[in-house]
Amino acid sequence: MTTVTEHREALLAAAAGAAAVAGSYLVTGWTPSFVVRPVDQAVVNLTPGPVVTFSIETFGEAGHLIHVSLAVAAVVGLFGAVAFAGLRLATRTDRRATGAAVAGGGSWLLAVGLTGLSPGALGAALPAATVVGLGWLPPSAAPTGGDTAAARDAPAVVDAVRRRTLGVVAGALGFVVATAVGRRALASGDDPLPDAPRSEGASVRLQELDSASLAFESDTLQGMVTPIGEFYNVDIAEFDPEVTASEWSLTFTGETGSGRTVAFDELIDRPVENRAVTLRCVGEDQNGRRIGNAVWTGTPIRPLLESVDPQGDCNCAMLRGEDGYYVQFPVDVLAEGFLAWGMNGKELPTSHGHPVRVLIPGHWGETNVKWLSEIELLNVEDDGYWEERGWEGTGEVTTVAKLWDEGVTELDDGRIELAGHAYAGTPGVARVEVSTDGGDSWTDAELSDPLPDADVWRQWRHVFEPDGEHEVVVRAVDGEGTRQLREESGPVPSGASGWVRRTVG
Repeated sequence: MTTVTEHREALLAAAAGAAAVAGSYLVTGWTPSFVVRPVDQAVVNLTPGPVVTFSIETFGEAGHLIHVSLAVAAVVGLFGAVAFAGLRLATRTDRRATGAAVAGGGSWLLAVGLTGLSPGALGAALPAATVVGLGWLPPSAAPTGGDTAAARDAPAVVDAVRRRTLGVVAGALGFVVATAVGRRALASGDDPLPDAPRSEGASVRLQELDSASLAFESDTLQGMVTPIGEFYNVDIAEFDPEVTASEWSLTFTGETGSGRTVAFDELIDRPVENRAVTLRCVGEDQNGRRIGNAVWTGTPIRPLLESVDPQGDCNCAMLRGEDGYYVQFPVDVLAEGFLAWGMNGKELPTSHGHPVRVLIPGHWGETNVKWLSEIELLNVEDDGYWEERGWEGTGEVTTVAKLWDEGVTELDDGRIELAGHAYAGTPGVARVEVSTDGGDSWTDAELSDPLPDADVWRQWRHVFEPDGEHEVVVRAVDGEGTRQLREESGPVPSGASGWVRRTVG
């Protein structure tokens, strides 16, 4: 029969496991040195493709939270098991120091096994040892199941043990909460990003986009440029690689006449451009928000590609990032791409691929590899990361006109303003058509000024006089005259389609 002592030891072990994870997080933050990171990566790598697709379709953005929660729970369990072993050994030897040493030393070894010799290992070991050291009680003080001495069953003794246990557990949980809150406060107070190298022209481009914007009645609708902190992020794992500019290099391999490795200093010495480029995620709903526009500082990839002399029937390329992500698409598409090291005039943030990412005009966001490290030229096609999981998102984006909640505004005179963004990839947006009667009749919306960039969204605006409820429908027409598809489909496997509808009034 499980004893009362074992129950309290299990509770203390769980608290010690949580404290160990929090201690590692306190020291390392949300970095690859955090003890949860390798387990989260294993969860991501080992989850079958159909399960990944089901999670995206069912839970959307929350899918990431699910796999991170699983990883955190697993790591808390691992450290908790080590702490439980320490508590058991302390009981058998009647030595507090033995239990604390086993919990601390074992947690350190476990953390080293997960992340290597990192500060996070010590950060995990000390809290675990502390919880075990404070929480363990000698057998003479701890009540047990079965036949016990009367003194051990005395209410005062039982109450004292319970209070001691709950106090230590509460202290461990308080440490966990304080660590999470403190780390969040530190993150919110991070130093601003430095200016990107050779980004002098970015401010001019930003002003051009601002000048092209429409004047909306709503002051919450996004402008022509998405602020860095609001730009959507989709990655295969929760932990971003940490690569410095001095460590970074890009290697060309595969079917080349001469392999080549390019360092960061060599890259930024090449001809510089500041391009406005819109990115849209293949996994978003038709009226979703995983879309954004920024001014990117970087250099065209075509000259670098030509310098390695692609050989024979080489017609496709596999791009790989430091996070383990990989994607393949045609070489002629890659040749139109752009290697970016700046975003809105600032150094490319870690979450967006610092030091260097690739941007492929007019294609779904999954082609735009972050933390780019290798381009392998191939003469046979191969599946990329998401293609292995049932997606086909390396093609050109589909046309869409968005109408978000904040794009519907009642004006002072009783009219209603409809506003949003439209995107069609490299053909550009020529028109946005609005219907306020469910699609029976259509009116051209007002558009923001066109820009010289080949792959950028436009804003649209339409004002009408309501007379009750209206079914509003919006659709875009691209620069080649092709209208947004009416047929509705979900994101899987190659992007959502359909007209965006909303009841207004």
